[in-house]
Amino acid sequence: MKFLILAIALYLVSFITYSQVGFPYCETFGAEESIGSATVFGGSARLVDGVLRLTDAQIEQTGYVYIDIPFSPVYGIKASFEYFMYGGSGADGLTVFLFDADVNKFRPGGFGGSFGYAPRESVPGMTGGYLGIGFDAFGNYSNSSEGKSGGFLGGIDRLFPNSISIRKSGSGFNGYEFVDGRMTEDPPAGSFGLSLDVEYQFPLSSGGPGTKRVTDPAIPGYRKVFLELEPNPSGVGYLIKLEMVVTTVTNEPRTITVFSGVPFPYEPSKNLKIGFAASTGGETNIHEIRNLIVEVSNDEGLQSPLGVDFSDFASCEGQENTYYITDEEVILPNENSEIRCLQFYASLGDIEEESDDICAQGKCREENRVLELPQGTFTAGTNGGDFTFFPNEGFTDQSVTVYYTITDTYGKSSAGNAMTLKIQESPEPVSIYVHGNSEVVEEVRLCGGESVTLTSKGDEVYERFEWYKDDELIEGAVSEKYTANTVGEYLVKAYNRKNCPAISNSVLVSFPEFPDFDFISPVVGCTPGQFVDVTSSISNYDPLTYDYKLTGAGQTYLNEEMKAISTAGEYELQIKHVDLACYSSPEPLKIVILEVELLADFEFEILGTGVKGEDDGGFFPDDVFQFTDFSTDDAVSWNWDFGDGSISTEQSPTHIYGKKGEFDVMLTITNVWGCEAIEVRTVSIIRSYRLMFPTGFTPLKSENQFFVPKSKGLVSGQLLIFNTWGNLIFETDDINTAGWDGKLDEKLLDAGFFVYRYNGVATDGEKVTKAGKFKLIR
Repeated sequence: MKFLILAIALYLVSFITYSQVGFPYCETFGAEESIGSATVFGGSARLVDGVLRLTDAQIEQTGYVYIDIPFSPVYGIKASFEYFMYGGSGADGLTVFLFDADVNKFRPGGFGGSFGYAPRESVPGMTGGYLGIGFDAFGNYSNSSEGKSGGFLGGIDRLFPNSISIRKSGSGFNGYEFVDGRMTEDPPAGSFGLSLDVEYQFPLSSGGPGTKRVTDPAIPGYRKVFLELEPNPSGVGYLIKLEMVVTTVTNEPRTITVFSGVPFPYEPSKNLKIGFAASTGGETNIHEIRNLIVEVSNDEGLQSPLGVDFSDFASCEGQENTYYITDEEVILPNENSEIRCLQFYASLGDIEEESDDICAQGKCREENRVLELPQGTFTAGTNGGDFTFFPNEGFTDQSVTVYYTITDTYGKSSAGNAMTLKIQESPEPVSIYVHGNSEVVEEVRLCGGESVTLTSKGDEVYERFEWYKDDELIEGAVSEKYTANTVGEYLVKAYNRKNCPAISNSVLVSFPEFPDFDFISPVVGCTPGQFVDVTSSISNYDPLTYDYKLTGAGQTYLNEEMKAISTAGEYELQIKHVDLACYSSPEPLKIVILEVELLADFEFEILGTGVKGEDDGGFFPDDVFQFTDFSTDDAVSWNWDFGDGSISTEQSPTHIYGKKGEFDVMLTITNVWGCEAIEVRTVSIIRSYRLMFPTGFTPLKSENQFFVPKSKGLVSGQLLIFNTWGNLIFETDDINTAGWDGKLDEKLLDAGFFVYRYNGVATDGEKVTKAGKFKLIR
């Protein structure tokens, strides 16, 4: 037999089959920090007061747990656990189930009366289900209701409370048939042979609403299950044995046999897993379990592994040395067995102290996986037979002896063997260089498809080399040089004549991905003949980290050269890391430079009047201004700012200012490329109103028949007419009045002079007062 360093042997090891990993399996459910990593909770399952609670006493609850440890059915399985049903109205119950360990994604079956195993109406049965044993307080698991197949008395649709029933394998909505069962209390008429004898009968539940959990075997209500699936010696499948410790009288716990060996003649899958589920429906109970132990049924058929003594193997001072004991170097007598773990001890006496503890047999105990001695530290690994030894300084040319055990995948451990290692002086580290380069490097960056030759150099003569990538040995890489063409962290171990490795620095070989870079296309020059800056269109432009290349119009521009492009056309843009030669795939980019300047222009006047300024009579606040666009034809959008806070996007809008003032009107036009042009003109409204009176009127003629003013910009007005003696002879506040017709009391007055006075208010609130005299002409 040979003891090999991990670097040589590790790649020979494979884990193709599950075997039975991790049994015996012990779980108290006492505290969250003690829960094994292979215990998987689902639904409402959770830890409560030192137990695993699957359901509360609430309607329609579901909870399950399974042990994510596959086991071979070759040796069968035993399980023991305490369960607690109490605190509700008596429903539904719980199951113990086995399912195919190779299912891709575990999913429980229907709940309610199917207990998470069998189908329930539109819910299919458990994925990979092989066996489901139901502890049925309410009585639905053992009938054919809710889509189940078979049951007591031919599967009639009635309740069989307080029954323990077995269902077989199934898939989806098929299978999961009733196999056998026993009623534990008050069987109905016609069920002879299907129940326990009267003196052994008991209820599955320990009590109704308000009752508590019973954990003391001396107190009525205590329940503990011992389940064994013994491989059938005369055929396929198992013989199912089930016993329970039941207390119905104080201080008188009894062991009751429920199944003494029910045949279960169905071929199991290559590997199985075990679990538990519980449910409630319209009726309720608290369902809990604790102190679960799962082990091999045919323990007598299992044998303990046999280790060997190892001596005079080299280790190197001041560095971690890695080793591997392979399955071939020891004797593993059990079928499909592998080395599960190593445990280290300072003496054989320490090993003997643990041999009677079944749960200790099933666990690779953490305290035994690391052993610290004056000479150094032994640490068991995670891959079965691997371990490391780190010798302390000051023990060169000395030896250290420890004792170890092998635990196989069935929880069987070897008696203990000695292991002696000689401590040797470690060589100085070697260094990795890029071939042809004299400097040590930490990283080599490559383009896709490239490779690099790494060379190791040191101060000694080395007999062999081992190259590693990402801490895994590279098969066949045994020379001082290695050509790398894949990404990874590389190092080399160079072994001197004492077989001690000089370990190198690590070198990262990387193939940097091209960065994601965004850019704006097209890049537009809005002034004919101008140069455009392509770099300004690239987000996070960084010429210190990356190189950029623009190709098009028969030219190539690099980095800063892209800031002055004068030719429009179709281009391609690429990027690369500054230290590499490979550019990214080209991305199309368009450059547009206007050939004709974009110009904005407009005119304005009073709508429908032709009034364009003071020469035409001027503008007033309530005038409707018409703005007319005369910009170049390539404008596609117009934005008007009328200078008073109002805007418009029409091409030729209208606007009323409603007040006097100087208003700078700005028109901004945009073309299809986003170029803009602006024109600003001023609108001056210097008066808010106009009021003009005639010097006379002729009431006897058809023209100029009334005395009335002409006005604009007034919102109200009062016209008063007086004679020369100051007497008021006419008054109106109708701003739209026809005026005075020259009469007083319906009698036309004589020709002569009269006086007017006018009081008004302009649109901007200004008060208007005007007076004068005029002549009535007859």
